[in-house]
Amino acid sequence: MSQTLAIVGAGRVGCVLGRRLRELGWRIGPVVTRSAATARAAVRAIGAGTPYDRLTRRLLAADVVLLATPDSAIAAVAERLAQIGGSEWRGKVVLHTSGALSHAVLTPLRRVGAATGAMHPMQTFGRRGMPNLEGVVFGLDGDPAALRLARQMARWLGGVPVRVEPAHKAAYHAAGGFAAQHTLVVLEAGVRILMRAGFTRRQATRALLVLARQTLANLQAHGPRDAWSGPVPRGDWDTVARHMTVLHQLPPEYAAAYRALTRLAVRLLAPQPKRWLAQLERALDARGRMR
Repeated sequence: MSQTLAIVGAGRVGCVLGRRLRELGWRIGPVVTRSAATARAAVRAIGAGTPYDRLTRRLLAADVVLLATPDSAIAAVAERLAQIGGSEWRGKVVLHTSGALSHAVLTPLRRVGAATGAMHPMQTFGRRGMPNLEGVVFGLDGDPAALRLARQMARWLGGVPVRVEPAHKAAYHAAGGFAAQHTLVVLEAGVRILMRAGFTRRQATRALLVLARQTLANLQAHGPRDAWSGPVPRGDWDTVARHMTVLHQLPPEYAAAYRALTRLAVRLLAPQPKRWLAQLERALDARGRMR
């Protein structure tokens, strides 16, 4: 691999992608963050590159520029880069890593000749460790040249490139939220309920992770309806009412989340959603009478 990559906004995503691409033979050029200290730290994490604490014309020496800034900063960075380089951007590729924004946010660079696109890894990037990108879906959109390169990069990284139409980017990103941040919050809520029931955090976390992993395994092996378990698919409405009685002793978000998620489960998975929803509503409203 002989291409040079520059990275603007080398936080968790930028560092992971930069490091993986370096390991694949890419040359790492400028690494730009908001301060000299964070830029140096990013270069250490990537294993190569030259740190900068501001946008610089030296970015123009790279074949590909990866913008891994927060979504709210991408438009301003694109505008500033277009001002810095002008027509010198012609023939270069600029990609951003946002899952919610399309490549249209890079229009200032497109106007001066750059091929622009988006390459978003549908993966969680925690504070610790470096995630494995093998098998990860990369949501892509962009100009033909940028799209071709982004597709190649995703495959080099071990990922699965999938084109996402710009009009669907927000929906694509919201779907990822259900699988990542909402799953985490739901599990944490369960952990805290068990802790109120006398479990240690370690015991509660272990119990629910085993349950969640088995559910995901069943989903993968058998599909969502056959993986669906618990009182609702059994029609055990008294148990649902008891759940609501307990949850109303907690902050209101617990009962509201249970109500919303249970309704959604019935709408998506029940064989006769309309009839089941009527039964569910009676159970949800009966919580005060169940002891």
